[in-house]
Amino acid sequence: MKKTPPKKQLPLLDQLVPGLGLLRMQKIGSGLFFLVSTIVFLVVFLWRYELVFISLHSFFTGLSLLAVSQENFRQVVTVEMLEFWVASLYVILVPLTLAFFSNRTLRKVLAAQNRIDAELSLREIGWQSFKKHTIALQASVVVFILYSTAFLAPLVSPFNPFEQQDFLVTAYKPPLASIDALVLEEKKGVTIPLRKGNSLEERLTNTLIGDFQVLKTRNEPHKLRFIDSYRFEGESIFYQQGPREKSIPIEALAGGKEYTGGKPGFIVTRSFLLGTDQYGRDILSRVIYGSRISLSIGFLVVLISVTLGTIVGVSSGYFGGIVDNTLMRIVDILIAFPALFLILIIIATFGNSIFLIVITLSFTGWMGVARIVRSQVLSLKEQEFILAAKSLGLSNLRIIFRHLVPNTLTPVIVAATLRIGSIILTEAGLSFLGLGVQPPTPSWGNIINEGRDSLLNHWWISTFPGVAILTTVVCFNLIGDGVRDALDPRMRG
Repeated sequence: MKKTPPKKQLPLLDQLVPGLGLLRMQKIGSGLFFLVSTIVFLVVFLWRYELVFISLHSFFTGLSLLAVSQENFRQVVTVEMLEFWVASLYVILVPLTLAFFSNRTLRKVLAAQNRIDAELSLREIGWQSFKKHTIALQASVVVFILYSTAFLAPLVSPFNPFEQQDFLVTAYKPPLASIDALVLEEKKGVTIPLRKGNSLEERLTNTLIGDFQVLKTRNEPHKLRFIDSYRFEGESIFYQQGPREKSIPIEALAGGKEYTGGKPGFIVTRSFLLGTDQYGRDILSRVIYGSRISLSIGFLVVLISVTLGTIVGVSSGYFGGIVDNTLMRIVDILIAFPALFLILIIIATFGNSIFLIVITLSFTGWMGVARIVRSQVLSLKEQEFILAAKSLGLSNLRIIFRHLVPNTLTPVIVAATLRIGSIILTEAGLSFLGLGVQPPTPSWGNIINEGRDSLLNHWWISTFPGVAILTTVVCFNLIGDGVRDALDPRMRG
């Protein structure tokens, strides 16, 4: 009888630092992923810790207000506040998740060393095969970065993507441009009036309003005035904005009343890494915010279309007869009808919105999945385990969801990963034509559209969102190829 070697205890440092133990076990790829990802999230947290704490404070205040007064909650809470909540929860929960999966992976590595000729499950076999595709793994990391950037957009974007700067100074600035700005004593935005009263409801509402005003300005409450050049003359500053020269008293600037000479704190420099557009808006911030639209539409459309196609395909293949004939004729008609024209007709009839784009793309992209699932079900329902389930008197729903659907997931997963890229391209094309997401809401497609008239002179406006689309689509296609090879027994090495 063989003795199993004693289990190794994980050092405390390896449990606390994600990826460190894997690096010590010579698992370089996974170790670097967990370690570097955790460090990046911690850097974002430390960089924006004030916004994170304010967001979490407003989140719990909002939950309390929701329990006390739903009406006030609906009046105060906005989409922008929800974005900060999601970003703050994401920047905290993801490192914890990475630590959990890092320890889990490390324990599996140690367990694999303690057993000999252990039999792997089908999921483990598929994962081991997928890890052999280095390019697919690298593409998965890039997709993780893209989705993390989309979730963290309010925290990582340097500027508000909707804010039009002093365009006489900031318009059409090339990448890596730096511009000086005067910090005015005047506050940003519109001050929201507080509620009168001292009840719990009013106090929670006023607290939430105060937190929202801080979040809306990204903890930079003072207005900025971008300038080309400046000079001091007495108690005033003369500054240049394009062909115009203006002056402003020093006391009208933030901290100007206490200014006694030396380097002034009311003059700051802002950098635009990817340049600006014709309105002086930061391209990097707009590309980051645009990723939320493109990536979320791609994910939601594929989720809805795959679910609908799976239901139709399973129903058609399992029940057969008139159900099969009816559903497949509908599929044939929809496939024969040009999808682009159908999308244009729906948008022209009902208008364009993000919700309508998701629904339209979902209901024009499920037919291929339905055919794939139907062909799988036709071959599976004659297998012995399905006949045995019928002979035991199991209901049709139990047979479908317990036995048929799980065995048809392999081609469905492959089709889904390959389709996300095409959906992102379709959405970008609609936005480019002005039929998708409408400005000023940024999406990669409409950012490209805004820069097409000045492509030769100001190439950066359209180039960077185009690179983002290209990178995303290529990565999803590479992941789809890797998943297909990993789940197909004939393609495994």
